[in-house]
Amino acid sequence: MNERGRRRRLQGVVVSDKMEKTIVVRVTRRIKHPLYKKYVLKWSKYKAHDEKNSCAIGDEVIIQESRPYSKQKRWSVMQITKRALV
Repeated sequence: MNERGRRRRLQGVVVSDKMEKTIVVRVTRRIKHPLYKKYVLKWSKYKAHDEKNSCAIGDEVIIQESRPYSKQKRWSVMQITKRALV
């Protein structure tokens, strides 16, 4: 199947919403350690575009690759899967 034109999607938790129309999403993944064969949690943080400023800290969201919005912002919010209990 052709990989060109396919946009990656990631699921993560919002850790910051202090910027205007931008959120920071922490994406956690489990990998197996090559030597010890134990599962280790690794995570990355991505800046994502949130047009309506609808996300809050603790929300679970799905983000998708998009055009560059700024120097560090290359993702946009697809949907909010679970709201934070506030």
